[in-house]
Amino acid sequence: MSNAKLTDPRRPRGLGDLGPGEIASQRQMLETIRQVYERYGFEAVETPYLEYTDALGKFLPDQDRPNAGVFSLQDDDEQWMSLRYDLTAPLARYVAENFDKLPKPYRSYRVGPVFRNEKPGPGRFRQFMQFDADTVGASSVAADAENCMMFADAMEALGIPRGSYVVKVNNRKVLDGVMEAIGIGGPEYAATRLTVLRAIDKMDKFPVEEIWKLLGPGRLDESGDFTKGAGLNDKQIYRVVNFSFGSLDYKSAFENENSKVNFALNTSSMLRNIVEAFPESKKLKEGMSELMDFSGIVSNSDYRNDRIRIDTSVVRGLEYYTGPVYEVELTFDIPDEIGKPVRFGSVGGGGRYDGLIGRFRAEDVPATGISIGVSRLQAALTHLGKLKSEPPQGPVVVTVMDKTRIGEYQAMVSELRNAGLRAELYLGDAAGFGAQMKYCNRRNAPLAVIQGSDEAAKGEVQIKDLVKGAALAEVAKTITDREVYLARQAEVQYAVKREDLVAKVREALGI
Repeated sequence: MSNAKLTDPRRPRGLGDLGPGEIASQRQMLETIRQVYERYGFEAVETPYLEYTDALGKFLPDQDRPNAGVFSLQDDDEQWMSLRYDLTAPLARYVAENFDKLPKPYRSYRVGPVFRNEKPGPGRFRQFMQFDADTVGASSVAADAENCMMFADAMEALGIPRGSYVVKVNNRKVLDGVMEAIGIGGPEYAATRLTVLRAIDKMDKFPVEEIWKLLGPGRLDESGDFTKGAGLNDKQIYRVVNFSFGSLDYKSAFENENSKVNFALNTSSMLRNIVEAFPESKKLKEGMSELMDFSGIVSNSDYRNDRIRIDTSVVRGLEYYTGPVYEVELTFDIPDEIGKPVRFGSVGGGGRYDGLIGRFRAEDVPATGISIGVSRLQAALTHLGKLKSEPPQGPVVVTVMDKTRIGEYQAMVSELRNAGLRAELYLGDAAGFGAQMKYCNRRNAPLAVIQGSDEAAKGEVQIKDLVKGAALAEVAKTITDREVYLARQAEVQYAVKREDLVAKVREALGI
C-alpha cells in the first residue's frame, strides 16, 4: 500500500458532514417541532429519497439549468428516477397512490434530506434537510391560517421570542392578477413573469430604486455583475412597485432615508387600496378576498401582526403554488464575515398547491403545506444560544488494566448496560493508562471505571469522575491548602465495592 496512490478524502461541493454535537442539537430541535405538529393533529409519514422523474414534475425555480436542478439516474428498466428536490412533490404522489384509504382532509408531516442539483455557494447547498407539514383535501383558507399559526407556535416553542420572528403571507392569485393587469399574463410572457417575481422577492434586500432597475432594463451591482431586467415600461413598473410595497405612492419610498417604505396602513385598508389600484383583475380580487378571510381567522385566534401579517412582497419560488403563500422570517441581526449586522431572514415557507395532486388524478385536490429549513433554523437557534453544538455526554468507560481479565471487565460493562446506563469497554490497542484517559476525554465520558490487580484482590473498583477532575484541574492553582486539595481529589477518584458498581455509578451520574 505504501506505493499505491492514495485517494483524496474530499467532500463533494455543496454537501456537509454533521458531528455528534450538531446531530444532538438537531435531534432536540426536531423533537420540539414534531410535538407542535402533532398537537395540531398531524401524523408522520415517510417517502423515499428517489422518485420517478415524471412524478416529481418540473417545478423548480432554477429554469436556466437544462436538468431542471435535480440529480437523476436511469434504472435497469431504463426508467428515469431523481432524488427528491423537496418533500411536497413526493407527498402528492403518495396521496394520489393511496387516495381511497386516506382520511380527507389528510394531515401529515415529514422530515428528511432533499437534493438540488445547482451551483453551491454561501448558504446554498446541494443537500439539506426540511421538516414539512401538509393538509390535503381542505379548500378552506382556514387550513392555510392553521399552517401559519403552527409556524408561529413552532418558533416560540423553540425559544425564539415574539418580535424576533414574523410569518409573512401573500397570495399567488394576487400576484397572477397583477401580472395580468400590466399585460404579461399570457404563456408567451412566462420568462418575464419569473423575472418580475424574482425582483419582487428582493424587496426586503434592495432599496426601491434598485428594484426599479430589476423590473426595467437591468441592474449593475457593486462587483460589476449585470442582472438582466424584466424589461417593463415605467407605467408597468409603477404599478408593480405600488403593489409590492403595499402603497399607492411609490415616491414616498425614495424620500425615506433608508429607501424603504414605512407603512402605517392597517391590513384591511392596505388590501382595499390594492384592489382599487387593479380594478380590472378578477383574479386579484379573489386573492385579496382570501387574504381578508385569512386575516380575520388569525386575528380571532389572537395571532396579531407582530406574529402573522400580510406582506405583498412574499413570492415563493416554486411554480406549483396556486393560492396563499407564506414565509417565516427571523427579524434579528447577526454579524456577517466583516462584522456588519445583517438580517437573518427566512427559515421556512410554504403555500397552497391545489393542482399538484391533480397531475395524478382526473380531479384537482386542494392541498396546502409548510416547510422548515432545518439547517438554517438550527444555525439561528445556535446563534441565539437556544441550542448547543457541544458533543453530548459520552458513555461510562470501563478501562482495561489487565488484558488477561477482559471477560471480567466486559461483565462490568454488561451490568451497567443492563441497568440502562450507557457504557463501553475500552477496545483500543494502546494499553497505557494515559492513552485510555485520553480516549475517555475524547469520548466526553463522565466516568471511568478502573480495576487493577490490587483492586481486584480487595473486591473493589475505582471510579474516576472525569467531570469533577476537569473542574479541579481548572482551579488547582488557586487552592493553597493541601488538605482542601486532597479532599477535592478524593471526590474525583475513589474506591467502591465491586458489587456496588451500578449503584455508585448511578449516584455519580446523579440518576
